[in-house]
Amino acid sequence: MNKPEVIKNTVEFVQKTLADAEGGHDWFHIQRVYNNAKLIAEGENANRFIVKLGALLHDIADYKFHNGDESKGPKMASEFLGTQAVPEEEKNHVIKIIENVSFKGGNEKQSFHSIELKIVQDADRLDALGAIGIARTFNYGGFKGRALYDPGIKPNLNMTKEEYKASAAPTINHFYEKLLLLKDLMNTETGREIAEERHRFMENYLQQFYNEWDGLT
Repeated sequence: MNKPEVIKNTVEFVQKTLADAEGGHDWFHIQRVYNNAKLIAEGENANRFIVKLGALLHDIADYKFHNGDESKGPKMASEFLGTQAVPEEEKNHVIKIIENVSFKGGNEKQSFHSIELKIVQDADRLDALGAIGIARTFNYGGFKGRALYDPGIKPNLNMTKEEYKASAAPTINHFYEKLLLLKDLMNTETGREIAEERHRFMENYLQQFYNEWDGLT
């Protein structure tokens, strides 16, 4: 198995598969997560080949765009990796990353643990924070036809996975139901450092949002 060739083929597979994806979950999202994962991995004792494959394939079929089917992504990734002669143990590790990387309300216990998963998870969560995170959140809210904000609808911080997946709350609520929680869920030191800065940016953004909403600025 030629690892650089496998990575190259994976990039091409993901670019083709996500060519028409929603703007917050497209190839550029994958590319940012991939770059974040490589950066974080520099400070960790991890299998970088698995980290790269996990980052590239983590959203190959996001359940949000496949009728809530959480099995489609792992299945697609497994079938693709089978064509690349990736050893079974490494392929299974990548599949476990895909199955466990998502937030899904933040209240579900993970059934699998590895430093490679922690790295990809941090890399993915970083892309939900800061300026990019804000842009992605409103892009997806618009894609789903959600209101920007409704003061009468309060964030729900105790959703089950099923409630989280079915939620149609205003976009601003998502900051409290996910984005502002991520800083304290980071796994690695590098991830935490980057998350802290992006978290502060979002807090400042929200204050400005409310000031403008209330006509104070």
